[in-house]
Amino acid sequence: MTDPRPSSPVTLHLFGRTDVGQIREHNEDNFLVANLTRKSRSLAEADRRQEVGQDGIVLGVCDGMGGAAAGEVASQLAVDTIYERLSAAQAPRDHDELAQRLVHAVEEAGARIFAEARADRSRRGMGTTSTVAALMDRRLFVAQVGDSRAYMLRGDTFKQISRDQSLVTQLIEAGQLTEEEAETFEHNNIILQALGTSETVQVDLTFIDLCEGDTLLICSDGLSGMVKNTEMREVLLGTPDPVEACRVLIEKANQAGGHDNITVIVARFSGTLPPASETEPPIGYLKYTFADTPAPPRGESTRPSQATVREVPRASIPSEPPGGRKFRVGATMVGMVGDLGADDTRSEVPRPRSSAPPPVFDTLTDPVDIPTTGMPPKTVGVLLLVSLVVVGVLGFWLLR
Repeated sequence: MTDPRPSSPVTLHLFGRTDVGQIREHNEDNFLVANLTRKSRSLAEADRRQEVGQDGIVLGVCDGMGGAAAGEVASQLAVDTIYERLSAAQAPRDHDELAQRLVHAVEEAGARIFAEARADRSRRGMGTTSTVAALMDRRLFVAQVGDSRAYMLRGDTFKQISRDQSLVTQLIEAGQLTEEEAETFEHNNIILQALGTSETVQVDLTFIDLCEGDTLLICSDGLSGMVKNTEMREVLLGTPDPVEACRVLIEKANQAGGHDNITVIVARFSGTLPPASETEPPIGYLKYTFADTPAPPRGESTRPSQATVREVPRASIPSEPPGGRKFRVGATMVGMVGDLGADDTRSEVPRPRSSAPPPVFDTLTDPVDIPTTGMPPKTVGVLLLVSLVVVGVLGFWLLR
């Protein structure tokens, strides 16, 4: 899945900004804007217009969690590790090589954060989301872990091109929750993965081929959780300057309450890109398949399969204001135990470094009460079986 390289470079007009918000005492977000050809991470005025060289460009947002300074440490480790890994190698030969490097860089960041947390008890449970875009010629890849987001504006159309690894997303895809219900769902603040909370992660890799005038927005949930998509679209349509667009978006999130740290990257693309036309695929979530990976059979979904969510007792934690920081997975996470009741087949990004299955997590950062109405029969059966085993063990113990 490679494209011929353009004869002259693609140009980006970009900016990135982060803000502590109105509630938090310190900022646990970090972001990355780097030119891999020049080995530069500067956002000085001269660097706000960049040409995509042979090594490419990388843009990313990481939203840390873990309390005290741990969240900030995790997100900083993530952006530093991803940059170091991607900038250390020679120019990628093709799209597949860049995509594989991006996935490996995110995986390595997660492993490094996990190791740091194990080595320092004061940082146990720290972690971070990671939404990172890498660009070579007109192909933009997005590697996703957690619920920070990437959006694309093309013409008047504004769509999310990443996929949240969250409880709400799983329930919507399982048909147990509608988009409208999700907006007021009590537990829409739980994510299923984060870098650093386990030794390995599953990186969701998507892509889009850019057109002239496209605008990319990458943000933490301090923006997407406070400002509606229609408002973000209006800002990007009405504010051509990325510096000003970042300022207005952050201002809107703070005006809505600013319950979390807010981080925004805006990049507008021009140069040798083709104009948007009806022949281009519609923008949206599109999973990347490597050239040596067979495509799924016709009619078989490439959407990640439904994960079963299990409630496990835990100590209570302080309540958060509505729209505040999501209760993210620290050393504790929602159980991801396969595909009970799901009909589609999961198509995963190849993981050359390890063939080990994804980790199973046994606890939550917040108690979850999931209605059983409408749950898949397999799930109900498993829950009943577990209940019977627990009752049997308790009965045996009491009768001793």
